[in-house]
This record gives sequence, structure tokens and C-alpha cells, in this order.
Amino acid sequence: MAYTTIDDPSAYFQAKLHTGTGSEHAVSGIGFAPNWVWIKSRSDAHDHFIHDTVRGATKRLNSLNTDAEATVAEGLKSFDSDGFTMGTNGNINEDDETFVSWNWKETADAGFDIVSYTGSGSAKTVAHNLGVKPDVIICKSRSGVEEWRPYFSALGATYAMRLNGTNTKDDDAGYWNDVEPTSSVFTVGTNAGTNGSSVTFIAYCFSAKQGYSKFGSYKGNDNANGTFVYLGFSPAWIMIKRTDSVNDWIILDNKRNPINPSNERILANTNAAASTANTMVDFLSNGFKPRSTYGGINSANNFIYMAFAEQPFVTSTGVPATAR
Repeated sequence: MAYTTIDDPSAYFQAKLHTGTGSEHAVSGIGFAPNWVWIKSRSDAHDHFIHDTVRGATKRLNSLNTDAEATVAEGLKSFDSDGFTMGTNGNINEDDETFVSWNWKETADAGFDIVSYTGSGSAKTVAHNLGVKPDVIICKSRSGVEEWRPYFSALGATYAMRLNGTNTKDDDAGYWNDVEPTSSVFTVGTNAGTNGSSVTFIAYCFSAKQGYSKFGSYKGNDNANGTFVYLGFSPAWIMIKRTDSVNDWIILDNKRNPINPSNERILANTNAAASTANTMVDFLSNGFKPRSTYGGINSANNFIYMAFAEQPFVTSTGVPATAR
């Protein structure tokens, strides 16, 4: 029996903590050359810096707003073999401030593909290289001022979310043309947020890999003994969003909280510093479990999530994970 397709998740995803210096320096020890890097200050209200190797190192997107891509010469300056190099920009390198970066390797083996395309204004398909149907597509206009538009298979192609806002799921055929993605393409409709005419876009496409990543939904129970969400691995990173009411996109990871409960949240849709208010989630050997009744993670309502592994529940050779 195959318990996992990936025995060492740290070869494809890694959260990394660092302290700013105010001077150009490398952040290393990630263990691979990252293709997608997302950086946020923990200690101060600074913007998110989202970079990828397809657009180029200095090209920044910000998950909290609709801004077009910006060139930040002193932001992330290069992708390196074991991490990345930062410039002097205070949003990601203020002296003595604490930061976290989330780093992904792009490969179909880990279910991750970065796709750049140009919109047409009319329904069209866009090719991807996952080889299986994507479970999540996070789409953002590069050259236009538009919302971030994520697709989740747990909601279906009739809906899109808004990463830069607290909004509920949005039913509009203009986003994905009400057509589910396939193993080779995804479809965009006429909405400017996914297919504006002559506008350039970037799409981060993910498919679940047993023992490494999972993307789905759960129903909260409004109880401190929260709903258990089975993943098949001990999580390293989770992002949660309530879909039927106004709430934030909550990001937790195993480096900011190495022991349970994981309660230092960063919000993808604001520039706020990290906070421990309300959010408590146990990272377990095979999933996660909310430990509060906070409406952003565990009201008696519906939630979607993205999760990446620290270690599989059982390795391909039968070695089990341990609880932390």
C-alpha cells in the first residue's frame, strides 16, 4: 500500500523565519531553489511580498490589494540554490523586525505549476502542466488593477473567492466560465479578474499529492473541541477561509508555532502584524483540529483550506509520523 508519494515534504515546501538587517543579505537553509516565495513581516504592519521565477525576482505582487505587479529593485533580488537574496526594502528587511517566508518548489511531482498567460476578454482555455486536474488555481492580473481570484475544487467552477478581501464565495460564470479544469487546461470566462482583454496574468496551480498536500473543505462545529480535518500528514502550513460569511484568510505554519496550539496567525488579506487573537489550531500527525470557536476557523459554517505537509502520516516504507 502506498501511504505517500513524497517522503520528504521539505524538498518542496518550507517555512523559514528570519530577522531583518536593513542590508542586502541572503536567506538560506531552505533546502532547495524556490520558485514561489511569499514573505510577510510578523512584527509590524507591512505588505505581503509575493515573488516567483516565472515573472522574475524583482516583480512583486501583494495579496492584500488589487494592485498590478510592481518592480521593487530592493525587494527580493534573486532566487538562489538554497533560498533567496533580499535587498534593503523595509517591508521585507527592516532592521531587527521578524519575518516569515513560505517557499515552494514548482514541479508536477509535487503538484505545483506556475502559469503565465494573456487574457482575451472572451472565454478561453489556458494550458497547465500538472497532468491532473488542479484542486486550486490562484489567479492574479499582472498588468491590470484586479482582484485576486482563487478557484477551489471544493467549491466548483461556478464560484470564485477573493484572496485580497473577506468576501464570501462569489457565483459568477465570468471567472471560470462554469467549466471545471481538466488534466491539461483550465477555462477562464469574461471577467476582467481572470481574463481581461490584453491583460497579463499569473496563475498558481495546485493538485493534491498524497502525504504532501491537500485542498478541501470542512464544516465547523462551534466548539472548542473542533472539527477534525483529516489530511494524511502532519501539516507545515495551512490557509483557512470561511466561505459563507465575511472572514479573513488565516495562515498558520509549523515554524512560528512549533508546539500546539498553532495560534500565530497572519492574514493574507491585510498588512497587519502577526496576532495570537482567537485562533487556536492543533497540528496533528494526520491532520488538524481547531481549538476555539472563533468564526474564522470553527463556527458552525463552511470553510475551505489549503495544506502542505511537514511529514506524511506514514512514509512509503511504513514509518509513522509522531504528534508534536
